[in-house]
Amino acid sequence: MKKDITSSVHYAVKKERSASWALFSLTLGAFAIGMTEFVIMGLLTNIADDLQVSISSAGQLITGYALGVAAGGPIMTVLTYRMPRKQLLCALMVIFIAGNVLAALSSNYTILMIARIVTSFAHGTFFGIGSVVATGLVKPEKRASAIAMMMAGLTIANILGVPFGTFIGQQFGWSATFWVVAAFGTVAFLGVALLVPSVSSSDSQLNLGREFHAFRKPQVMLALAMSIFGFGGVFTAFTYIAPILQDITGFREDQIPYILLLFGVGVTLGNLLGGKLADRRLMPSLMVCLALLTAILIVFYFTDHLKAATVVTIFLWGTFSFAIVPGLQMRVLDMAKDAPSLASTVNHSALNLSNAGGAFLGGLTVSGIGLQYVPLAAAIIAVIGLLITITSYTMERLTK
Repeated sequence: MKKDITSSVHYAVKKERSASWALFSLTLGAFAIGMTEFVIMGLLTNIADDLQVSISSAGQLITGYALGVAAGGPIMTVLTYRMPRKQLLCALMVIFIAGNVLAALSSNYTILMIARIVTSFAHGTFFGIGSVVATGLVKPEKRASAIAMMMAGLTIANILGVPFGTFIGQQFGWSATFWVVAAFGTVAFLGVALLVPSVSSSDSQLNLGREFHAFRKPQVMLALAMSIFGFGGVFTAFTYIAPILQDITGFREDQIPYILLLFGVGVTLGNLLGGKLADRRLMPSLMVCLALLTAILIVFYFTDHLKAATVVTIFLWGTFSFAIVPGLQMRVLDMAKDAPSLASTVNHSALNLSNAGGAFLGGLTVSGIGLQYVPLAAAIIAVIGLLITITSYTMERLTK
């Protein structure tokens, strides 16, 4: 009897370790994807000079990638619905590696744009399917934390990957950065192939009709709207954070990277905190975090002319900006229930659309009433996200 108990304990420990390593491989994949998405911002001048295009044209490489993520995620999920999830994740990493190799070999702007779009097609589906796989690796009460752990790769990419990739590009040429990213992608591919457990085809393949049917549920659509507006408030202001810090707060240009690093630390901590809170009480924690995000954006309107207060506000803003992300993803998975893969992928498309929409609204605010009002515009968008969340939670409570 004692031997059986000991064997069971050893098996449970071994299974937990295997799950941890599998989750780490997904985190590494998220890190590589996050690095290739954001590092381009630090290399725009280098790319523009080398390919002899304007800075604004080079900036379209960011727009092209974001649109590729928004459109490519759902398309890839539908086209690959017969593939088992582990096999699909491996295939996505192959596309990701190929896209970065093509970017490294690009000799002109057109080829580089094509490479960016090819790479972006792996992004949304990897995070969508990866979220589903991550939640299956852990106990039900730790699903949001598993999503947060995978998403931590994206946040760490902002803190470590982007500065490192920018340094490599400045020292050895921007193409060297894409070779480095491709190398990270290769390691992630090997991790997924060797460490993520296989699931029987019947359990891991998508039922396409059921996946589309999930979008007929009002709560699924509300969950997507929560992502669009809740996260849209973040990028309405963050897109213009550098001009705010320079023109309003009065920081020097060389001080801004350190403040953004602090924002990134807040993002990473908030992501992990949000996962733990969502595991305990999903919707109440989302409402609290969205309310705090709104409050911080309003406070930022009053503190952005005070350097010390701005630094504190930036850190708290980063914390609660990403504290909502694991909960938003978990809400979509819960509402889609037995057909989560496409809905999860579409949610990442929604998050990318919120980035683009937030940046557009911030631009309208700057050109219309002035840069100083951008935090208030962002707060309004976050309030809409909060109201949608309250509506969704109220509807759920009334139907029980």
